[in-house]
Order: sequence, then C-alpha cells, then structure tokens
Amino acid sequence: MEKRQCAVEGMGMMDGFWTNKRILVTGYEGFLGSWLTKFLIHEGAQVTGIDVRTRRRETVLTAEELASVDIVKGTVEDYGLLERVCKRRRIGFVFHLAARSLVGECYEDPLDAFSVNIRGTWNVLEACRMNRAVKGVIIASSDKAYGSHERLPYREDFALRGDHPYDASKSCADILSNTYFNTYQVPVCITRCGNLYGPGDFNFSRIVPDAIRCALTGRRLFIRSDGRFIRDYVYVKDIALAYMLLARKMLTTGVSGQAFNFSDEKPLSVIAIVNAVYRCTGRKPDYALLNKAQYEIKRQYLCSRKARRVLGWRPRYSLETGLRETVRWYASMLQGGRHDKRR
Repeated sequence: MEKRQCAVEGMGMMDGFWTNKRILVTGYEGFLGSWLTKFLIHEGAQVTGIDVRTRRRETVLTAEELASVDIVKGTVEDYGLLERVCKRRRIGFVFHLAARSLVGECYEDPLDAFSVNIRGTWNVLEACRMNRAVKGVIIASSDKAYGSHERLPYREDFALRGDHPYDASKSCADILSNTYFNTYQVPVCITRCGNLYGPGDFNFSRIVPDAIRCALTGRRLFIRSDGRFIRDYVYVKDIALAYMLLARKMLTTGVSGQAFNFSDEKPLSVIAIVNAVYRCTGRKPDYALLNKAQYEIKRQYLCSRKARRVLGWRPRYSLETGLRETVRWYASMLQGGRHDKRR
C-alpha cells in the first residue's frame, strides 16, 4: 500500500521507521490487533497476520488494507506454523496479541484459555528464539496479571498473582516472557493495559460497546456487577501507538526484558463510565444493576509513570474525545443495520 497521510486516524505520519519492516501480528483481526495492523500498514510496514478467523466482515480494516496483509489462517497453539512464518517471512518484529481475552469464557473453559494464552505465548517466544532475525517481541498482557493487591495503582514491580483462569494465564505468560529474556536473551517486552474501548470492538459483552448500543437503540443496559468496580479505560488508538513506540524503543534504549503499564491514570467506576457514555450520546441513562459478577477483581488501575518517563508516552485522547469518536462510529455502524440484535 502506498504510504500516505492517514487522515482517518488523525494521527499523522511518523518518520519512515516502519517502512518495509517485516512484522508479524498474531490476532491481527482482533479489536486491538486490527488497529495496530492498520497503523503499521499506513506506515509502510510489510505485515503478516495470523488469526484463527480471517477476512472477517466485522473489522475496522478496509478491503484495501486487508489486501496488503500477508494473511495466515491458524492458531498460536501450532508451534510449527509460527516457526515457519518467522523463518520464511524473515520477520523482524512480533506483536503477540492472539489470546482468549474474555474473563467469562476463560472461566467456562479454562483448558482452552490456558492452551491459547500460555502455550500460545511459549510457542511465539520459542519461534522467536529460533529465528535470529527477530529484533523485538511485544507480548500483550493485562492489568489482571497482577491479581488482587490492597495497594493501588499497580506498578510494574508488583507481584504477578492472578487467581482466576484469565488472570492466571496472563501471569504465567508474563513469567514465560521473563524466562525467555533472562535465559535466552530473546528481545521481549510486556505491555499491561486496562480496559480498551473504541471503534471496532464487536464484542458487546464489554461494558462500553454495550452501553453505547443500548443508548443509541433505546434499550435498557444490564450491568453484571454492582456498578462500583473500578477500572482504567483507555482508547484503543492510544494503545496501538504505544505498542509501536515501545517496539522502536527496544532498538535504542535497552528496554528489552521489561514490562510497561499503559493507562490514562484516571480510573472510573462502571457507573461513571456508563454515565459518560450516555452523556456523549445525549441520552438519559437507563440501566439496571444485576450484581452477579463473579471471579472479577473489584478494584484495578495502573500507574503509567514508567511509560511516561522511559518511553515518553502519553495518551493523545481524553475520555470525552475518545468516547465521542467511538459513539459516532457505532452510530454509523448501527445505522447500516449491523449488530442491532442481542446475541
């Protein structure tokens, strides 16, 4: 794809660093993966994408963008596939985003969660160990890798002690990443974020897209918890750009082997984020609290001081700006008749 100003993102161009770089993105058609892939393509990178589902209708990637991706249908549980892709494509950077990411699904099927999130991570790391062309590996983790701590916000030096299937799978994947760096010098960094929101999240079990859809369609929103759970909410574009910045810094600042938290450091209760969504839609809040959330940590939020100090990273989007852009996107999508039915 011809390198050009990416007006849709409003982000501007960088400096040509990514031009012709050979990149592997696992989970490239997922929520964050699709935005990362979009940005990399517009920066001139040669992107190979691995996903269990490919050429989805539900994606922010355009047909032109998808046509420029070297698409590989498969799972990160297949080590041989990962090794072949890294070797034959001469991959230079790997962004590992493929995962089982829904807490409820991981609770219902822990074996699948552990296989994808833990085995998948060690397969990626081993494939990178066996391919010396790889200069940087970014492992997408989560704030849930920290588990429960009385003292908040989470800092990168906090213990990893996930208690439930999703949380534990991320704690294990992070430990594996540290192992591959400390034992084999695989150039790897770990990213930990709170709740992402933004255009392109087609999973309406998450609070922000569900609240937006309910507000725009006049339905009552049902909140699983008591509404008082505290979380970070960070715009998906800010995190996609954070990943790209971190990968670049790995070549120049000696940050390999480290973890970085990314957050706007303005934690909110579920009720507060829901009210913010309704304000952006201009609708009166209409929700019910079910108080049925299980196996979820009640208070989680991150300190991003290290990312600001070491990487020079700061979120570009305020909550209001990000939500307004997100609401406009969902309004356009729903107007087209897509995803207007409950699953």
